[in-house]
Amino acid sequence: MDDDASAWLLLIHQIPPKPDYLRVKIWRRLQVLGAVAVKNSVYVLPPGAETLEDFQWLAREIRDGGGEALVCEARLLDGLDEGEARQLFVAARDADYAQLAGDARELLQAAGQMANDELRARLTRLAKRRERIGAIDFFAAPGAEAVDGLLAALGNAVAQPPEEVVPMLASERPSLAPAGTMWVTRRDVRVDRIASAWLIRRFIDPEARFKFVVARGYRPKRHECRFDMFEAEFTHEGDRCTFEVLLGRTGMEDAALSGIAEIVHDLDLKDGKFGRDEAAGLERLIDGLCLTNDDDEARLAQGNALFDGLYAALRNNRGREQRKKEARP
Repeated sequence: MDDDASAWLLLIHQIPPKPDYLRVKIWRRLQVLGAVAVKNSVYVLPPGAETLEDFQWLAREIRDGGGEALVCEARLLDGLDEGEARQLFVAARDADYAQLAGDARELLQAAGQMANDELRARLTRLAKRRERIGAIDFFAAPGAEAVDGLLAALGNAVAQPPEEVVPMLASERPSLAPAGTMWVTRRDVRVDRIASAWLIRRFIDPEARFKFVVARGYRPKRHECRFDMFEAEFTHEGDRCTFEVLLGRTGMEDAALSGIAEIVHDLDLKDGKFGRDEAAGLERLIDGLCLTNDDDEARLAQGNALFDGLYAALRNNRGREQRKKEARP
């Protein structure tokens, strides 16, 4: 995508009322391209060689069908600002992700009663849908996080053939990985991965190192331990996010950590299971952190400070409640 974010590609078209199929065909093509409408018959895409070519081909289709079409590059000066334009794309993709997440949750609930081959085939179809949405997710809509976690959980539910057994030896990781392990996760870390990395380094492995990879096709090296990604050693299980799974594996009983687990769950899975009041505030902070940092290490560093503060606050609240109970006659 072009670095000049203030310029946009516009497709302005007029399609004849007949035949009906042409209007439907063009509308479907616009959805596939990820274009959004800013006015009737005016669609927009971010600038770039591929998006320009997409609009040019579509304009030709419209003209060949007897309509009129114009492709131009324009700047938004009044009526719709830069942030609002981006939000149109984010909202459109979040709607796509929400539908996909719903389908993934239904499949996850039914996974235990399905044959392995059928489960794998349906997971493959969901993964392809995720790819198609991701290809037109120009501004990293946050809804992708929940989808990726659910797909990881489904991948974990599929029994793997022998050649796909995770490379770490069982003797090397009885419940959690050895100290100093290289922990691997997907790039563009967000709430569940930021929280999980904090939990790992703060309570599980102070010497932990982190590596960020493109998840698709990644083959882990010996002694690497993956989290919150497809086929990971630690990832979603059932309706539990990765943070919840990691915390459960440690066996720690800590009310403040359990509170953080509930908050992260509500943000990551977006199912409102725990209804934590703190979730909305933490979501805004994490969103701001991600918007101002493209570097994953920087996100983890700032995330550590956020979760240190949240942990301290929850512990303090717990202590205050306990003191009140003890003071009662």
